[in-house]
Amino acid sequence: MDVVSDAVAAVRIGQPSSNRVRASGRWCARFAPYDGAGFHVVLEGTCWLLPDGGDPVSLAAGDAVLLPHGTGHVIADSPADAAALARAVPFELLPDGVRSERAAGGSTAASGSVEMLCGKYRLDRSRAHPLMLELPKVVHLPNRVGSHLELRSAIALLGGELSEQRPGSCMAVPSLLDLLLLYMIRSWMAEGAGGAWSAVLGDPVAAAALRALHSDPAAPWTNDRLAAEAGVSRPTLARRFTALVGRPPMAYLTWWRLTYAATLLRDTPDSLATIARRVGYGTPYALSHAFSREFGTTPGRYRAGVAAAPEAARRP
Repeated sequence: MDVVSDAVAAVRIGQPSSNRVRASGRWCARFAPYDGAGFHVVLEGTCWLLPDGGDPVSLAAGDAVLLPHGTGHVIADSPADAAALARAVPFELLPDGVRSERAAGGSTAASGSVEMLCGKYRLDRSRAHPLMLELPKVVHLPNRVGSHLELRSAIALLGGELSEQRPGSCMAVPSLLDLLLLYMIRSWMAEGAGGAWSAVLGDPVAAAALRALHSDPAAPWTNDRLAAEAGVSRPTLARRFTALVGRPPMAYLTWWRLTYAATLLRDTPDSLATIARRVGYGTPYALSHAFSREFGTTPGRYRAGVAAAPEAARRP
């Protein structure tokens, strides 16, 4: 695994959801704050995104926008004023004449209407990688000729799967949604708007060390071995890695091993002994002690808590 893939995998939980919808006429719809990430892709027409506490963003056909921290927002036909925002209704409660699911094989958006992909991802923010934490409140990826070709391809494929029922769609759509999230983050980093972690991954020494740690977190890493892997001296590695990442190499390794252990506890039925071996701890006791010190709970209680969370979320 690489750093970006691991950062996304550490927080992604459950199944993402998406709908292909259209709205026309005068409309103003609110999306409540969400414990996850939301996204919108404009397929045809234009609209406005008005994030809570942020500036309005004009969206045109081909634009993609990611709200990685689940920020509440309004989508509207125009940059609504305060009075209009106060009247915004939940998107799913818009009148049928304003909002409709696009029928399989249906016509394209009519003049004056907008057609969008709207969806969201469930995220576990308790173990978020700093790369995910530094994403801005709104990631706007405008449609420009020749830019973000992989993202455009993913959008086209996802739109096609949602426009009509095809064999295998139940597997294709969640996979494409995961790919869409990855491509939106990658596109944001490529835009040069990224923060510290764009610089980290662009630095040959820090990037080489991180690739090594993420590729094999269970290896018996030392500063000397990691410096040799990065092709520099131990002092050079310590200086550059710490300055860019914000913690020394071995401290980062310890944090990542425990974060990876939390992901395995959440997503697999593996025993604590198996997980300990996969993340570089010699015994389940050693992992449990380190996990409790880092996260304030035992691995067993953490696993029980994440298992109970989806059940609690379904209760009325």
